[in-house]
Amino acid sequence: MEMLLTVLGVVLILEGIPWFLSPSAIKRVYAQMLLLPERHLRLFGLSAMLGGLLLVYLVRG
Repeated sequence: MEMLLTVLGVVLILEGIPWFLSPSAIKRVYAQMLLLPERHLRLFGLSAMLGGLLLVYLVRG
């Protein structure tokens, strides 16, 4: 449980960095994402999950 909370904390830190450094750029990125087809967003999400799974496998392996 301790490791899960640590990982969650690191994820929140990494997710917060762009919002802290340049909130206007992040808003523009999200506005552009609204124009993308859902298929592309799903593919990006799947790619991110598989990349994360591979990273965990390589580190823990």
